Amino acid sequence: MQRPASPSREALLEQLATEVDALPTDPYVRIGIDGVDGAGKSVLAGELTTALRRRGRTVVHASIDGFHQPRALRHARGSRDPEGFYRDSYDLTAFQEQLLDPFAPGGHGQHRAHVFDARTDSVNLAEPQQAAPSTILIVDGIFLHRPELRGRWTWSLWLEVDRDTTLRRCVERDGSGSPDPADASNRRYVEGQQLYVRDAAPQQQATRVVDNTDLTRPVLLR
Repeated sequence: MQRPASPSREALLEQLATEVDALPTDPYVRIGIDGVDGAGKSVLAGELTTALRRRGRTVVHASIDGFHQPRALRHARGSRDPEGFYRDSYDLTAFQEQLLDPFAPGGHGQHRAHVFDARTDSVNLAEPQQAAPSTILIVDGIFLHRPELRGRWTWSLWLEVDRDTTLRRCVERDGSGSPDPADASNRRYVEGQQLYVRDAAPQQQATRVVDNTDLTRPVLLR
């Protein structure tokens, strides 16, 4: 999903970068960029990373998608089961031990950016990297405000986008699938995200909420 450049988007990114740049370090800063599939999380996280690096900050950009469970575990409740999508998609233990804990208050900074490749359904263990004090960790992905991860973020963002738009973006991105929320192929994802929203209330948990429906004119809602 390409982001059309626009003055409105650049202005919002600068506002967010200014806020993140001013956050206290302990000795790190942990940023979570959350939203449903197709909300534009990875694109915005990449843009925020670039904006912060222009300010001289050291940034590690990673995704929770590098911490998937093996397919057999992800689909243990059924390949179209919504609860399995929410509960079983990610290895939260590895995610916390290998990425979040090293950046936690007083953490040592030695981390792995990914441990598994869902496309090949195989282990993909990144080489350990050492983060210097005051490094900013930016993580994008779904389910980042789930109860197990509360309190792990210094600052977080929820991207609000209507379901029709996100499904259309996913079809354009992947070159397959249906943009119809009622299509049986979307049940796992649509209902799984609805379960997450009910369970975790990410809109209320996030530090900031941005309407990212119009990529050229995102709006800061809170």
